[in-house]
Amino acid sequence: MSNRISPFSPLEISSPSPFQPRTFTDPGKAVEALTELYDRNTDFLIENFTKLAKGAPITARYRAFYPQVSIETTSFGHVDSRLSYGHVTAPGVYTTTITRPQLFKHYLKEQLALLMRSHNVPVVVSESTTPIPLHFAFGEGAYVEASAAGFDDIPLRDLFDTPDLNTTDDEIANGEYIPPPGEPSPLAPFTAQRIDYSLARLSHYTATSAAHFQNFVLFTNYQFYVDEFCNWARDLMAKGGDGYTAFVEPGNITTPAGFSQPQGDTTPPRLPQMPAYHLKKKGHAGITLINIGVGPSNAKTITDHVAVLRPHAWLMLGHCAGLRNSQRLGDYVLAHAYMREDHVLDDDLPVWVPIPALAEVQVALEAAVAEITGFEGFELKRIMRTGTVGTIDNRNWELRDQAGPVKRLSQARAVALDMESATIAANGFRFRVPYGTLLCVSDKPLHGELKLPGMATAFYRSQVNQHLQIGIRAIQKLAEMPPEKLHSRKLRSFFETAFQ
Repeated sequence: MSNRISPFSPLEISSPSPFQPRTFTDPGKAVEALTELYDRNTDFLIENFTKLAKGAPITARYRAFYPQVSIETTSFGHVDSRLSYGHVTAPGVYTTTITRPQLFKHYLKEQLALLMRSHNVPVVVSESTTPIPLHFAFGEGAYVEASAAGFDDIPLRDLFDTPDLNTTDDEIANGEYIPPPGEPSPLAPFTAQRIDYSLARLSHYTATSAAHFQNFVLFTNYQFYVDEFCNWARDLMAKGGDGYTAFVEPGNITTPAGFSQPQGDTTPPRLPQMPAYHLKKKGHAGITLINIGVGPSNAKTITDHVAVLRPHAWLMLGHCAGLRNSQRLGDYVLAHAYMREDHVLDDDLPVWVPIPALAEVQVALEAAVAEITGFEGFELKRIMRTGTVGTIDNRNWELRDQAGPVKRLSQARAVALDMESATIAANGFRFRVPYGTLLCVSDKPLHGELKLPGMATAFYRSQVNQHLQIGIRAIQKLAEMPPEKLHSRKLRSFFETAFQ
């Protein structure tokens, strides 16, 4: 083609004009500068891709960089030692790349404000040396490859930067990253490209935009909970919302407060692997419910991605096998400890790492059970057990030799077994997201009480709504707490990033 060049011809790099670093003492102004720089650089990539897709001559390789924010401090001191975040641990230079600053506007303003207050230093906004991949410049839901039919004669990677999985990892969050000599230390647990990767995955797995996710997340492993949540949320919207502003379903189908039906495009999509439903409130203070399906792999996958949104808490509401003869179908189990036989996190979080119960979450869950069921104090023991929950990766473990698993479960003092809870708790610990688990006993395989069709129907009808209302009430109690109290110091390691 006349407007194309040989893929082996050297191409000059074309980039936006250099961005001069700016110093800020106002976190809001700093976020505005980050947004300005990010928008300018992503617009540059999109505009040039669009021109080339329409047949414009290829004369250069196009590259633009993520913005970054940095601080430098010469003191070990910080203002408030009660806080688990908002300060650095030692003198030095700290930096992180930033993506989607408009999406993270409230989060960034809070983190930067705490840093400025803790160390009495300004922050610097500048251009990083990390290129923005073209795919991520387009944002969620873009189909860049499908739009690139005009690039058959030259690889897209020769013209634009693409995602680099060699540098997209969890080393910082896992506590394994060691800055090269003379390089800044990380300011945040995730880099911009790691966040962009997860935002794209969230859209794919849940069929909703990251902008709809709320700071309090419920995970479940049964569609029955989704049905009850949707009925409750739609009824709430029809009555005015009671503080919630909208209900968003897969496909970004939205019912605003005050309406009984969705507004705009209501074409139902093909349900994704892990559909998400969002009951929105100002400041992302509402509730997101995700049906993760069955298994530790799904549980790890979704929490890997939700974690980049830095939620204030996530809870698991699901069904489990009761392991004690004194339990009855429909009883609740509040996890105080976790026995991990899921194996999906073995490379990231060794099984010898304890996963502690978080007092704030445990108190909220127990109080919610008492409030919704009407049982209090010693009487609460009639319907709820606390103890160890085991999570296993073999759904049909009963069909193998039971001696090994049963012995380990007994030694662990386990009261329940499922396939997701320990994974969700462990990833909460790993990513510093407060976590908790409240399960409902749906069968007792060790005692021959398996779910028969009629039993299952009656069980679901009587228990799912109550269980869901307990989870919602617990979330509401957690939402009433200030974030700095909810984000416990027990989730922080010796050397932590300043950002929550």
